[in-house]
Amino acid sequence: MQVTRIADAPRYDAPKHFDMRSLRLQGFDVTDSKDVWVGLSHFLPGGGAEMDSTPFEKIYVVLSGEVTVELESGVVERLGALDSCLIPGGEKRAVRNETNAVATMLVVIPYPEKRA
Repeated sequence: MQVTRIADAPRYDAPKHFDMRSLRLQGFDVTDSKDVWVGLSHFLPGGGAEMDSTPFEKIYVVLSGEVTVELESGVVERLGALDSCLIPGGEKRAVRNETNAVATMLVVIPYPEKRA
């Protein structure tokens, strides 16, 4: 078992995100996860992520607060605590915290290629 204590989780900068702080909980240089990595994102009021896509799917789980996820197709969903969504690979999305409270979200993403 590999445990990551929140006090030891390293910060990382997510491209095209603003007014947001991220911690790596599992994967990459933190643990030996071979299939996915897990991040914890804290979106400040007004914070978010620009409309963008990746070739691999993403799972978002809102732990506290509220975020709005908008797809390029115009679909908009407001997610509250313990709501989750799957964004398929290649689908463009934007994320926004439209409230005056911090929103915290767990992010689960497969590696771009399987790790040995």
